Amino acid sequence: AKAVAFYSKLPVIICPTIASTDAPCSALSVIYTEEGVFEKYLFLPVNPNMVLMDTQVIANSPVRLTVSGMGDALATYFEMKANWDTDADNFVGARLSLAAQAIATQCSETLMEDGRKAFSAVKRGLCTLAVENVIEANILLSGIGFESGGTSAAHSINNGIAELPPTHAHFHGEKVAFALVCHLLLSDEPLELIEEIQAFLHDVDLPITLAELGVTDPTASDLNLIAAIANGDKLIHGMPKRLDEAAIIDAVLAADALGREFLEDC
Repeated sequence: AKAVAFYSKLPVIICPTIASTDAPCSALSVIYTEEGVFEKYLFLPVNPNMVLMDTQVIANSPVRLTVSGMGDALATYFEMKANWDTDADNFVGARLSLAAQAIATQCSETLMEDGRKAFSAVKRGLCTLAVENVIEANILLSGIGFESGGTSAAHSINNGIAELPPTHAHFHGEKVAFALVCHLLLSDEPLELIEEIQAFLHDVDLPITLAELGVTDPTASDLNLIAAIANGDKLIHGMPKRLDEAAIIDAVLAADALGREFLEDC
């Protein structure tokens, strides 16, 4: 709708009935091929004129959609942090602000505090305060957060994973959720934090292994494709350490191994 409004030179009001991504608030349209493969970002000159949500309608939507939004939104803080630590530009080529840091931080804290409660409520079509908070995090905080704070490895690796045909049946936020663990490994975050994130993702039915994304036995070709696409995205190079394709492949395999170990221990 935003892209159509842009090309038609018309204002646009977005009335989302799901909270599966942060797209409703952003000045951006992500263009995919008809086969579901990422093609390009269409940067728009302005954000939507209005975003209007009925949270009960969203609470009545399939729970998997709201959960996918959590996976997308949870990456907002960690990608902002990578850009903040390296003084990298944000998504629109500007420097990060204190407001960007605060919004991204609030997004993460809201999800970790209310995500499990919201997951339980939305499964029953209930619109509790936790659901209201998660909807705001998924759409508003993450939307402003990723534009102002920038994206990084989680979304770049997602773009690579999205190229694999078995993943086309999975939502954007589900792929970002797994890619977030890759991002944390590339940032050399403490194991305790990675396990905390894995536990949250698992508790709300987000994938932590490649098999959960349909890639049961990744080939060398699959891994090389993921790495080439991720490494070709300039936004990944705001990470604290300069990356190459080999490092990305190792992070993907390590994240998958940690996920499988986590599931075996459950």
